[in-house]
Amino acid sequence: MKKRILIASHSLNIGGAESSLIGYLTALSDRKDVETELFLYRHEGELMEHIPESIRLLPEKSEYACLATPIKRVLKKGRFLIAAGRWWGKRKAAAYRKKHSAVAEESAVGLEYSHKYTKRFMPQISDKEYDLAVSFLTPHYFAAEKLKARKKIAFIHTDYSYITVDRESELKMWDAYDHIAAVSEAVRDSFTALFPPLAHKVLVLENINPTALIRKKAEEKLTADEMPEGEEIKLLSVGRFCHAKNFESIPKKLKMLLDVGIKAKWYIIGYGDDRLIRQAIAETGTEDSVIILGKRTNPYPYIKRCDIYVQPSRYEGKAVTVLEAQILGKPVVISDFATAASQLTDGVDGVVAPMADESFVLRLGQIIADVEGRRRLSANCLATDYSGREAADKLIKLI
Repeated sequence: MKKRILIASHSLNIGGAESSLIGYLTALSDRKDVETELFLYRHEGELMEHIPESIRLLPEKSEYACLATPIKRVLKKGRFLIAAGRWWGKRKAAAYRKKHSAVAEESAVGLEYSHKYTKRFMPQISDKEYDLAVSFLTPHYFAAEKLKARKKIAFIHTDYSYITVDRESELKMWDAYDHIAAVSEAVRDSFTALFPPLAHKVLVLENINPTALIRKKAEEKLTADEMPEGEEIKLLSVGRFCHAKNFESIPKKLKMLLDVGIKAKWYIIGYGDDRLIRQAIAETGTEDSVIILGKRTNPYPYIKRCDIYVQPSRYEGKAVTVLEAQILGKPVVISDFATAASQLTDGVDGVVAPMADESFVLRLGQIIADVEGRRRLSANCLATDYSGREAADKLIKLI
């Protein structure tokens, strides 16, 4: 008899965790011993079309779709209780941040409270009982309370040492699950350092990357003016425009390369508030050399065309875009964020450069000059299996 699995997540907009979710769905769709259903709070996102046919997508429920809608619009829809819950969560989060003024750069409290104070008004996700329920993205209140399942597991995708959380509140949220899945050893360690009582529940389930899909999508053609051929080295970074990704440091880094005679252009694909990046471009006079391409539904042709993929992040859980670049055989340079050692093997399938701008640029310049070294990195990447499909077997074994 087939085992029944339900996976719950927010949406399928472009993102590392969302790409990994497609990887999990693809791996599970090939299994004959499981029946997998997917519940999304919002049926939106560029990756929706890549849900495998054998995965049953549950109908969208309007209450859950209200979570990412402006509160005024929620009121216009007549969802007064959900609007009230979100408003109260917003007030509580503001009070928490004010009380705990010495906080990290990024806070997860607002999103957590938004779900925490609306959960009572949410309907059941499904009336079925499952063998395993998977909550793929935090906050994890709904799969815990609005589903029936013999076992429940929640995923961690972020290095918890760099974000602000309400520890007491989140401890209760996570403790409702039988298992907690960290996407890398380093992510596990940062989580258990913050939540020691939960250490016995935490295991490592790495991202699953849909390698066949990535390689297929990389073959799509680009227009000649998007990333034109030329004598300049083409550098590329992909990700959300936020503090963690550190993209505002790119213009300064590139200016240093240009000042020592290295011909290069640095392309940035992503979405969000790009004001800090554009300000840094103006300050460094790199308008012709730092190219913000913005959001791209298919970033893979750009990754395929670049010479070096660069991830200058301040922190990461496990950067899926780095793995995608490696799948496409690209030399990768990443900063030495706390989880970098779990991302790649320095000097084998990528390079770890110091975080400081000057040291980072020195190492990047060395890689640009070492053409044979770049070929060796590419060959090692192409010879490595980055699919991570064995994680699907580990997931099923939890049932």
